[in-house]
Amino acid sequence: MTVPFPHKELARPVVAIIGGGFTGAALAYHLAGLVRAEAVRIVVYEPRANLGGGLAYDTAEPVHRINVPASRMSLIPSEGSHFQDWLVETGALDDDADATTPDGHVFARRSAFGRYIAAQLQPLLASGVVEHHRARVVGLAPAGKAWRIETEDGAGLVADHLVLATSHPGPRAPAGIERALVGHPRYVADATRPSALAAIRPHDRVLIVGTGLTAADIIAALDAAGHSGRITAVSRRGLRSRGHNLLPQEPFGEFADPPSRTAGALLRRVRRTIAVAEAHGVTWHAVFDRLRAQGGDIWRALPVSERRRLVRFLRPYWDVHRFRIAPQVEAAIERRLSTGGLDFHAASLAAVSREPDDTIAVTLRPRRGGQPFEGRYDALVLATGPGHGSILSSQPCLAGLAEAGILQIDNVGLGIAVDADSRVIDKDGASMRDLYVAGPLARGTFGELMGLPQVTEHALFVAERIAAVLAHPVSETVTTANYRID
Repeated sequence: MTVPFPHKELARPVVAIIGGGFTGAALAYHLAGLVRAEAVRIVVYEPRANLGGGLAYDTAEPVHRINVPASRMSLIPSEGSHFQDWLVETGALDDDADATTPDGHVFARRSAFGRYIAAQLQPLLASGVVEHHRARVVGLAPAGKAWRIETEDGAGLVADHLVLATSHPGPRAPAGIERALVGHPRYVADATRPSALAAIRPHDRVLIVGTGLTAADIIAALDAAGHSGRITAVSRRGLRSRGHNLLPQEPFGEFADPPSRTAGALLRRVRRTIAVAEAHGVTWHAVFDRLRAQGGDIWRALPVSERRRLVRFLRPYWDVHRFRIAPQVEAAIERRLSTGGLDFHAASLAAVSREPDDTIAVTLRPRRGGQPFEGRYDALVLATGPGHGSILSSQPCLAGLAEAGILQIDNVGLGIAVDADSRVIDKDGASMRDLYVAGPLARGTFGELMGLPQVTEHALFVAERIAAVLAHPVSETVTTANYRID
């Protein structure tokens, strides 16, 4: 039976947020602080029990730690120590003796940050200022001057303003791996699933495809579970995420005034700045901190062709320096390396096959030439990062909007095309007045939108845009479909 969609409330415009991970929760929180409760209805669609967890923070794995000090994590940009203060006030670290480093920096478990976000949203949920609809959205479509939302539980809603706050899809396995290992008991296609590594036995030889942050988490989790078998991590460049320098350093360098106009010029500038920093006794960490802070200005100054070059050739190097691992995770990796139980290789997978005893035979082709070499493994874990190519097909609600010509991939291939106000740009190049993207899927336009401080600021940015529209609604004679930008 078809469930009729209720008419939107005339007295209160409805803002619907699709996705209640960190981005969606932060957006709801800030919008609730900008608009009077009686002036708007805020509805967040998220299947998980709590808002704010998402893929990153909805984890029970004790070794999954935030990869920056707690003093730099906050839901409120103007209160940088908000999360660390909450940890102290609530005693959230009482059962986590390893959270604090010898020099006093706190690298809390990711689950603690998830609880922190949920705690900030709880009063808003209890009062009804924010509503949490625990269902997956399966359909989105224009409904006159509004948006119709359909969920898997059959409920429906018509919203005046719609925000897509979903994240990137999970890793996408190369076709050769998927064909060879489908059904294998120790082939882990998505390591973010709960208990994803449970089938791996203590002495198994493990191949991890990918060497970044996800691979680091996998290594640390296996190590904590008592795994003693050999681990091999492989990626095309063999780059692994770097650790922190926790000594006090101010961001070093200048990259926005004047901005670089090519990816090559930016790379040369970064290398020169690192050399100058080292001459002054400052490590590369401070240079990348400045790059991160100026990331939006740097990105906007690059032509589209140069943005593509940067993504294609330089992003892997940026990722391993920008997204650093917690000291506790770094210690586990260094320990395995020192005992010979862990190897990193710069190579690609030339062939994968499954033998009758479930051994996984892999042929690896070194990056810099040389003879391919073979390895035998008992388990293979995919850690290749987001599957950018499947963004629009990863969820039915996004696929439907894409088929209607409303959504398109941005011109760099990192997410969804949006304008400078983070409103969706349709296939005709027009901005959708009441359809926004918040969070990492807007990074093709905004640049650095993966680190939490930048995601927080972007959520606040979108909330401010929506609040401004709510304060000055457009006349009913003006269509909500779109209007063209230059």
